[in-house]
Amino acid sequence: MASTRTPDPNPGWLSDDELSEIRRRLPLIYVEAVPVRLDGMGEVTEVGLMLRVSSEGSITRALVAGRVLFGESVRDALFRHLEKDLGPMAFPQLPPAAQPAHVAEYFPFPGSKFHDPRQHAVSLVYVVPVTGTCQPRQDALDMTWMSPDEATSEEVLRELEGGRGALLKAALATVGALN
Repeated sequence: MASTRTPDPNPGWLSDDELSEIRRRLPLIYVEAVPVRLDGMGEVTEVGLMLRVSSEGSITRALVAGRVLFGESVRDALFRHLEKDLGPMAFPQLPPAAQPAHVAEYFPFPGSKFHDPRQHAVSLVYVVPVTGTCQPRQDALDMTWMSPDEATSEEVLRELEGGRGALLKAALATVGALN
């Protein structure tokens, strides 16, 4: 969740200043998605990770992620962020129930398993099959598809910020995608 972002043209219910103040005082709810491609048997064959420029200027890998807005269902937030980050032709196959594969709690304290220097946040993490063409938008530079083994290699996991390497492994483990 810590990244340089394109300002949201429709920030929803809070201005940037209000959001900054709220982040200092209350935990916020986020959704994160691990886009995957499946074979005919429903097995994960590829994992999609986005390339982004971090606030420090380095290239990092990222998951689809964003806030749940006031009055918005988790399912709607998940769909909105998938479409915003992957493009309208990604065709995500949302789960019928809003049961996350993993729940991550981010803290602003260094050394936390999941770290976001801006805030305390709770993230509901979903593994979402994608059947269409992904054309990353917003602040994503590119989308890379790789096998689950490649995606969970030490080299790739180091490129995910804030503990998302552990989150990626935990989410993929829930769908039997790790050897």
